[in-house]
Amino acid sequence: MNEVVIADYLRTAQTRSRPAVPERDWFYRHRADELLARLIPEVLSRCRVDSAEIDDLIVGSALGVSEQWTFGGRTPVFLAGMDTRVAAKYIDQQCGSGLAAIQNGFLEIAAGFADMVLACGMEHMTRVPMGPTLFENGAMSVNPALYDDDRYEYLDMATTMNMGLTAEKLADLQGIEREEMDLWAVRSHQRAAAATESGFFAGEIMPIATMDEHGDPLMVVRDQAIRPETDLAGTASLRPVFKTDGRVTAGNASPLSAGAATMLLTTKDIAAEKNLTPLATIRSIGFAGVDPTLMGVGPVPATQMALDKAGLKAEDIDVWEINEAFSVVVLNCIRELNIDPDKVNIHGGGIALGHPLGATGIRITGTLARIMQRENYRFGCANACIGGGQGISIILERTPNS
Repeated sequence: MNEVVIADYLRTAQTRSRPAVPERDWFYRHRADELLARLIPEVLSRCRVDSAEIDDLIVGSALGVSEQWTFGGRTPVFLAGMDTRVAAKYIDQQCGSGLAAIQNGFLEIAAGFADMVLACGMEHMTRVPMGPTLFENGAMSVNPALYDDDRYEYLDMATTMNMGLTAEKLADLQGIEREEMDLWAVRSHQRAAAATESGFFAGEIMPIATMDEHGDPLMVVRDQAIRPETDLAGTASLRPVFKTDGRVTAGNASPLSAGAATMLLTTKDIAAEKNLTPLATIRSIGFAGVDPTLMGVGPVPATQMALDKAGLKAEDIDVWEINEAFSVVVLNCIRELNIDPDKVNIHGGGIALGHPLGATGIRITGTLARIMQRENYRFGCANACIGGGQGISIILERTPNS
């Protein structure tokens, strides 16, 4: 089996989506596929790779409708000016779509069916907002039998389809209190703000020139949703969003976001031939299905699978990127896998940085690899919960020559 490495990774900043006032999103003028198409040539150029050398382009998005419909993954190939012989595919695994793109690229290369794969992700939650609108205009349709047929009553679709309610149920089940969730959210903003100020994230963000809501020039170089001034008092004052007596608020949940990301995967031997310094080697992957009304538990069995396949234990992992869809998801994973919190999301997470659903898996994996390279950590793990009741995980090892 071929050893698969991450040759390069690049993303846009992640902006704050506000469908009701779209002009306040720094990327409101740009489609998600256009953002992705800007990244691809830059990554290929940095790695001195011709697009004809790419065997497959895999793009993930949670809402592959309207502007995010990709014609089987082909529109990013066209928009980026790539050789038309490059194969492509689109993946929808909801919040895990970007990680699923990496996992599929890894498997193609490891099995010898591809030499170089671009794993990509995108989501624009201003231009393609999740929620009732997509159902009302016919862009998406859930089979009504899942709601109306007694055979499916056990699925509790009212909860299953509402990620906030699944988070509330997880908090109730595990006895994770509001203050603990709020404290984690404050930590996320403070750490993300510090990492931005230090220039860490500048190393993975491609500046995008656009115009602001007033039509003035704007260069988007940082993540829009980070609030450096966030404190516990302000976060604690926010009202619950999904239940009147609940724990989940806008403060301890990820915001709606827009953004894109891409990652070049290849073999260790090809990277050496091309004189590329890999960010990390992919050592293992994991995935799992769980009760859809408790989708937030998904990262635990997915990560246990990845650890088992790698012959590792949770304590062997030096650094973690656990997607902050909600604070409770991270806190549950820390508790269930007995992880040292100081090893988790050391530069903040999705609550502060944003969670553009399809791009998140690429972002957390790429950020993880960069942290490992910079801090000389050997093993790292990135994981995420997935709407519909799934989890996804990946384990990286720092490449010795990086």
